[in-house]
Amino acid sequence: MGQADAVRYGSFVLGGEPPASARLGVLTDDDLVLDLTALAARLTLPWPELLVASSLDPLLAAGRRAWREVSDWLSDLVAGEDPELLAAFRHPVAAVSPLLPFTVADYVDFFACEQHAVNAARILGAREDPLAPNWRHLPVGYHGRSSTVRGSGAPIRRPNGQRGPGDFGPTHALDFEAELGFVIGGASVPGEPVHLAAAEDHLFGVVLLNDWSARDIQFWESRPLGPMLGKAFGTSVSCWVTPWDALAAARLPPPPRDPEPLPYLRGPADRGLDVAVQVRLNGELICAPPGDSLYWTAPQMIAHLTSGGAALRPGDLLGSGTLSGPERSQRGCLLELSWGGREPLTLRDGSELTYLRDGDELLVTASAPAVGGGRLELGEVRARVLPAFD
Repeated sequence: MGQADAVRYGSFVLGGEPPASARLGVLTDDDLVLDLTALAARLTLPWPELLVASSLDPLLAAGRRAWREVSDWLSDLVAGEDPELLAAFRHPVAAVSPLLPFTVADYVDFFACEQHAVNAARILGAREDPLAPNWRHLPVGYHGRSSTVRGSGAPIRRPNGQRGPGDFGPTHALDFEAELGFVIGGASVPGEPVHLAAAEDHLFGVVLLNDWSARDIQFWESRPLGPMLGKAFGTSVSCWVTPWDALAAARLPPPPRDPEPLPYLRGPADRGLDVAVQVRLNGELICAPPGDSLYWTAPQMIAHLTSGGAALRPGDLLGSGTLSGPERSQRGCLLELSWGGREPLTLRDGSELTYLRDGDELLVTASAPAVGGGRLELGEVRARVLPAFD
């Protein structure tokens, strides 16, 4: 599909405009933002009503046919570029303020990386098989709060909560989790599963995701029903969404699995992604977790999530769970990097780090093989830690 494969969709305002002035745009590899909303009002194009919106919501709801027609139109527009025409609709990325690009409907965070699951269990004291008996049989996940998902650049405030018996206050163990986020489009029918073969029809695109975690609060509250306040205070995502089809060159065969997944989790659509992720703390690279480390793939997450009758809605967000590899430098959270705080991470200034401090800024970036060669940069996710409320 030519150069349009390199676009990432988003919502933005110019300069000091209010959010009510938001319009749709695409970020291209030359660090320019093409104003789709203004173009849609000026040119003849397919599905114009989808592109004059202030967010991706109408496009997500329209389904795969609309996504492909819009993408084909963009490809033709860029390939047959009229410099004078497009110049009036292009803005340097530094001149725009990106916004959360879609309304998050439901948010489910999975636990799909085996290395992370093994490390977390060992940190917490597991001595035998560290994985729960169900882990290799199904994609484990939990439902998070869509209301606290925010776009890149929005700060994260240190949460308060119960840290143990009779102990309430700001978390002492604020952590990040470097993940991939899968943006869902096209509604499914309540009660009817989305089979694996049809899962990609609902995969609009990919964002980078930081599932902030308060480890002391999380571990105290998580039995018997799992995390609540330790995960509910904030999830950050990149404001530019990379289309699923643009990642065709990044598709990978799934990893070896034992036991073999049940039939509803098997099929040609079961493919992973070759994504290279980097995490920087205050500008310093602290880890590079591999995106190909996922045991369970996005199509399997969709097939399992809907297998009991739950419906997909446009704007659903599925998190992969923390990405992690076998080397210490590939661990995708501070829980693993500092081994539960017992092995602090030494920073380049000589200081030691176990968990995040007030004022720290975290930046997650990633790239993947691009259609036609080279690398495609995914949208970044950045946030600074603010002190807790008194």
